[in-house]
Amino acid sequence: MATTPQSEHVDVLIVGAGLSGIGAGFHLQQKCPGKSYVILEGRDCIGGTWDLFRYPGIRSDSDMFTLGYSFKPWTEPKAIADGPRILNYVRETAAENGIDKNIRFHHRVKRASWSTPDARWTVEAERGTGEGAPELVRFTCNFLFMCSGYYKYEEGYTPSFAGSVDFAGRIVHPQKWTDDIDYAGKRVVVIGSGATAVTLVPEMAKTAAHVTMLQRSPTYVVARPAQDPFANKLRARLPAKIAYHLIRWRNVLFGMYFFQLSRRKPDRVKQLILGGVRIALGPDYDVATHFTPRYNPWDQRLCLVPDGDLFKAIKQNRASVVTKEIDSFTKSGIKLKDGSELEADIIVTATGLNLQVLGGMEVSVDGRVVDFARTLNYKGMMYSDVPNLASSFGYTNASWTLKCDLTCEYVCRLINYMDRHGYRQCMPHNVDSTITELPSLDFSSGYVQRAVAQMPKQGSKRPWRLYQNYALDIVTLRFGKVDDGVMQYS
Repeated sequence: MATTPQSEHVDVLIVGAGLSGIGAGFHLQQKCPGKSYVILEGRDCIGGTWDLFRYPGIRSDSDMFTLGYSFKPWTEPKAIADGPRILNYVRETAAENGIDKNIRFHHRVKRASWSTPDARWTVEAERGTGEGAPELVRFTCNFLFMCSGYYKYEEGYTPSFAGSVDFAGRIVHPQKWTDDIDYAGKRVVVIGSGATAVTLVPEMAKTAAHVTMLQRSPTYVVARPAQDPFANKLRARLPAKIAYHLIRWRNVLFGMYFFQLSRRKPDRVKQLILGGVRIALGPDYDVATHFTPRYNPWDQRLCLVPDGDLFKAIKQNRASVVTKEIDSFTKSGIKLKDGSELEADIIVTATGLNLQVLGGMEVSVDGRVVDFARTLNYKGMMYSDVPNLASSFGYTNASWTLKCDLTCEYVCRLINYMDRHGYRQCMPHNVDSTITELPSLDFSSGYVQRAVAQMPKQGSKRPWRLYQNYALDIVTLRFGKVDDGVMQYS
């Protein structure tokens, strides 16, 4: 006879021990003292994305003065940091603040159900290390805070390529990279044109015979110094925290200015970006074919290459870009639709991620299964008619952590407000019939378009509208009213 799993109760249950989850733990400790919390992590270690991705050259495409936490200055010389350094930073934060003691590893959350009479969530997770059947464990909590990221950890997106079984070499998706992949002296084709591809190509080109970036269409690529000379001078002369916040705000304001300029004067920004590419690659390079997208800047994320490493690899003939469509894989490489063939020993499918809502967890409220595609996103963190649940979701046009930090602060304000007034439930509810639904992500990228139908919607005006604007969100989330007439308390 099956036994009912024992349940453990905490005030706040955090799901995910990555960059966002560790930040959530810190904010709870500082701003909601006395609240008990536990972080559930499906994997065996802290780090999330920065531990999962092991492919060559893995790094951030945001500077660490904005990707870093607001409360912990980034002190390394490089502003554009590699994965291992970011991972160390996250783990150091967890250890310094005792957050690591609250993490339960090997706990993969499967479902959460809310009971209004009890005013609590019951969360079921599978606990196991992969050896034998996992054990079902149960937690109850007053507030559920999802910091589980936005994509499926189990597998990335790989299109179906005709003839892939015929290829004699190795095919690997970057999300599944392992240490035994040897590309030294080999011919490599990287399929893709996004952030992962432009990271892989220059790094692999250091030891590979040759690396070809095969893209169906180009992406905007911007070079930027890996080290920020102004930031390093400022840090040498000022206390660490003051310097950090000055540099952080400079970078935030420049990012906001550049994004707004891209929206208002896309042709001007396009010529600015392409001018940089022409300077890097020389007048004879076919920039029009390989680096001129069909869309405007910031209709998709820009790709950042620190110190122009991709351009250097191309100029030194260690790497090349081919902009053509794939017909099929062959035994020795890839046949293109124009009849030509790229020979390869290894093919890397840097073809994107699979987006998912709340880590794929099944959610129900009073027995009703929640279809998140039919919910409205409240302030970029909560969902219409779903009580006591928030998720940490960063910016698409700036550093992820900027929004996550503000989300954590707001969740703490919300919990403290409920405590002061004796409320047990908070739930955003739309009563404005004039609000129309819009896609939550206004991006033309393939990984967004594949999943946008399953994503929550945003509304046509506040507080359901996502403005992707850090300064505006500071005003709204740090100083705005918690009791705004839309959030219902009981």
